[in-house]
Amino acid sequence: MFDLESQFLLDPEVAFLNHGSFGATPRPVFAAYQAWQRRLERQPVQFFAKEIESHLASARHALASFLHANGDDLVFIPNATFGVNIVARSLQLGPEDEVLTTNHEYGACDNVWHFLSQKRGFTYRQQPIPLPLPDDETIVEMLWQGVTAKTRVLFLSHITSSTAVRFPIQKICARAREAGILTVVDGAHAPGQIPLDLAALGADFYTGNCHKWLCAPKGSAFLHAQPAVQSLIEPLVVGWGWGPGRQLRYGSDFLDYLQFLGTNDLSAYFAVADAIQFREAHQWEQVQAACHALLEEAMQGIAEITNLPSLYPNPEAFSQMAIMPLPLIRDAQALKDQLYAQYKVEVPLTVWQERPFIRVSVQGYNTPSDIETLRQGLADLLPQFTR
Repeated sequence: MFDLESQFLLDPEVAFLNHGSFGATPRPVFAAYQAWQRRLERQPVQFFAKEIESHLASARHALASFLHANGDDLVFIPNATFGVNIVARSLQLGPEDEVLTTNHEYGACDNVWHFLSQKRGFTYRQQPIPLPLPDDETIVEMLWQGVTAKTRVLFLSHITSSTAVRFPIQKICARAREAGILTVVDGAHAPGQIPLDLAALGADFYTGNCHKWLCAPKGSAFLHAQPAVQSLIEPLVVGWGWGPGRQLRYGSDFLDYLQFLGTNDLSAYFAVADAIQFREAHQWEQVQAACHALLEEAMQGIAEITNLPSLYPNPEAFSQMAIMPLPLIRDAQALKDQLYAQYKVEVPLTVWQERPFIRVSVQGYNTPSDIETLRQGLADLLPQFTR
């Protein structure tokens, strides 16, 4: 590996194999984040009244370059769930409309659509996609079995949280565009884990986290909207960015509605550029390749313990995060707690479609000893929890 452990603030006593949940920020990026906070506190009036527009523009364009997008087509937000809320609450959906999703989606974002469907009367439907995933063309066809004449929106993850699988977003978005269906993509786990070209992907709305695999500070994410659909967006929080006769502060209603929210600490947004620079300084493509190889080792070790095969057709189907099936266990939460209490392994155990899985994330700070600790813990504890 690349000996990056000292670059992160994580507890060295913990085998931290759960980067996927909240990420981890390198020391230089965290220092830049704190420097922005101190700069704000030194002269808050000047910062908010005179400087913030240029700082936000610079940060947006740095992120947009990384994502192969236009900086005026994306806005910073606290997290991807926030982004889903912005889009879902803006769309004028009613009783004659349907929103189609899969059975792999993140619970908080599922809740957004369920909540609004009860308020507005539209139908929120899940189309089952099995595990192991079939090929891309079959996934698209399976998803399209749920499309009806009432389908107005497709909502799905790029890389799912619960099952860590990657959907063929570009193919799905292209077919949806032909059918006149809007696409809303939850890319919470994609930025920094896989290369992203938002222009090529073609999603109408794409929201992603910077605080996960991009390693920016917590509370940094983005919402990208194609120019043709930006007029659909309404402010989630109404403030100075909306109002009759106002002068545009950031150049468009889309940016004003979503960036002009009143007093807020935006330091995490400004430090996104530092996170991108950290990756560049540490040859991150090579780091990611090493992480992928280590994750393959972890998956092989888990399979040897459980005698259950991988769900992925080939190593190209996952990047730095993957799930492995576990045998039927009595209490997944109790097993997770014991892995931490006895072995200091931080790793999530999930249940999907009544099947238990372990989700392993490998980042540049992880080492083979982390994987061995996980393997030993599972070997010792699984017999105690297997039904």
